[in-house]
Amino acid sequence: MSKTVIGLFAGLLLAIAALVGGFWGLVLALVFGLIGVVVGLQLDGRLDLTAIVRSRGRG
Repeated sequence: MSKTVIGLFAGLLLAIAALVGGFWGLVLALVFGLIGVVVGLQLDGRLDLTAIVRSRGRG
């Protein structure tokens, strides 16, 4: 299992723990899932967030 999938599951579980049920619970689960995927992609080396952070500082 890749770190991306683990990050997705971790984000979804955190969202379920934070809010259970309702429309906003679903939205929060999707947001946490997206955050988990981004972190997992960064850890897998498929996404380079340092280029984004470095470019903002030079603005």
